[in-house]
Amino acid sequence: MRFFLWALLAVTLALLQSACQTGPVPVEDYTLARTAMEAARAVEAARYSAGYWHQAEQAYRKAQSLYAEHEYDHARKEFIRARLAAEKAENSARLIRYKSGEVL
Repeated sequence: MRFFLWALLAVTLALLQSACQTGPVPVEDYTLARTAMEAARAVEAARYSAGYWHQAEQAYRKAQSLYAEHEYDHARKEFIRARLAAEKAENSARLIRYKSGEVL
């Protein structure tokens, strides 16, 4: 009976420990996403590439929320998603502005 209780306690502690662990803090991904958002904002991506901008903004806000809750693995994925969408928004806005003759 004692062995069973010790085994149950060990398994419970192992599960609790693994449930509390998260990955490393995604500082680099956060910084890259923020920089991509700023670059997209600078070329007025919200005006010229609203679809990509909206995707980037949603993912960035979700990532910030997850980051604040210390859900670093999920936050990292959202920061990457936000960065990619912001880069697409920036490139699309630049292309549209170039084709219309606007100077950046």
